[in-house]
Amino acid sequence: MIFYAAVVIGALVGYLRAARRGGNLFDRLQYAAAHAIFLAIIGLFLTIFIQRMS
Repeated sequence: MIFYAAVVIGALVGYLRAARRGGNLFDRLQYAAAHAIFLAIIGLFLTIFIQRMS
């Protein structure tokens, strides 16, 4: 569940960050994808860590 939340939050943060910087649609989508991938990796490791500890 953490993984999916991280992907959505990452995409939203990336999109809004590019919008604040005045990027066009492709810039916004690229930022959204990059942030989503980054936070997905962190969320995946966090999920694995929590599963192993319990």
